[in-house]
Amino acid sequence: MQTNALPRYDDSDNPTGCCPRFDPTGWDGRSLHFEDKPFLRATTRSAMHIPLNMGRVFARVQRRMEAAGAYDPENCIVLSRDLSPWESEHLFAVTGPVPDEQMVTLSGNFVTKVFEGPYRNARNWHAEMTALARETGAKADEVYFFYTTCPKCAKVYGRNYVVGVARTA
Repeated sequence: MQTNALPRYDDSDNPTGCCPRFDPTGWDGRSLHFEDKPFLRATTRSAMHIPLNMGRVFARVQRRMEAAGAYDPENCIVLSRDLSPWESEHLFAVTGPVPDEQMVTLSGNFVTKVFEGPYRNARNWHAEMTALARETGAKADEVYFFYTTCPKCAKVYGRNYVVGVARTA
């Protein structure tokens, strides 16, 4: 895989007008290599890992990314992880700077795994991703999730795909 490239993401299949229907083809078992890949970093509040303001934060970030010309629908991913039971971090892939937002870069090798099921399985998925990363010799427990649809859209589509992304080196 090319440096900083992601599997194909098609946001044009969007009958809900909210989250595009996710096609998991090409996302499972992929190796990703990032080298100073730019991301916009945002945080959300949680109550015991249940998001409280995610919709508002994601809408603000999406508006600003589009206004800055930094959103690429063909190269889309949002890497999310819980920092604590009260706060989550979200890294939005961007093509350039977004004013009034925190910008970060990510470098390293990552492996992906596609899961399907309710969000309550996230604890099990995290354990699977940690084990997968350790099989490659990774010592750190750096696991992100790409929640491909919101709960409402997952219900409409009848599938809830979540992509685990774990650092391998």
